[in-house]
Amino acid sequence: MLEKYLKNRLKEKKILLMTHIVLGYPSFEEGFQIVESMVEAGVDLMELQIPFSEPIADGPVILRANQSALANGVTVKKCLEFAGDVAKKFPIPFLVMTYYNILFQYGLDRFAGVMAKNDIKGAIVPDLPPEEGKEYLDAMAGHDRCPIFIFSPTTPLERMKYIASHGNGFIYCVARKGVTGADTDFSSDLHSYLARCRQATNLPLALGFGVKDKNDIDFLTGQVDIAVIGTQTIRLVEKEGVGSVGPFISGLR
Repeated sequence: MLEKYLKNRLKEKKILLMTHIVLGYPSFEEGFQIVESMVEAGVDLMELQIPFSEPIADGPVILRANQSALANGVTVKKCLEFAGDVAKKFPIPFLVMTYYNILFQYGLDRFAGVMAKNDIKGAIVPDLPPEEGKEYLDAMAGHDRCPIFIFSPTTPLERMKYIASHGNGFIYCVARKGVTGADTDFSSDLHSYLARCRQATNLPLALGFGVKDKNDIDFLTGQVDIAVIGTQTIRLVEKEGVGSVGPFISGLR
């Protein structure tokens, strides 16, 4: 499903773009405009973050967006409805990104069922390792949704293979230790890490944490299948408004 879509897209493009928004930030109405402008600018897939009070993998920019959305009264129900609306409206795959407590409180099978009903292709849950996620994995498999798992530079090869054996769709490779939004050194130091990622799985590889401009995309082309743009677009919205997103995304190609 998702893996097939990505591999077909890669026959047409050397590298795909995945973007990240925080649902309800700055508002759902403006969020819809952001999604629309990203799709028009050529984004290939998108992760939609359900806000959480303690987003431990996220840096200060995305943290502020989470806090703002929660302060505005954003709910999980409204987030899933919005996700369903954009999935029906736009011809790219959408994923949910959030933390395990959200899924646990909502009900794992119920959450996966709503994802399936709303055509959300998969979920990224950064604080849930596969060995603690049997109920989650069963729910995702039962509704034919993709659990997206994460590699990091400190993950040994055998651990990568184990993680990948539970994943589906693609693997999300974080470019460095730490949280989103900090500077990443896109240099030859990444080569051995990405080679190890390739050795561990045949799934497409996405790389995020610090991808911010065309130079980074160019560096990653040929090494990964998907470049993930997250903090930089939220930073632009924060500083320059919703209208800055489309031109920025267009300029990454």
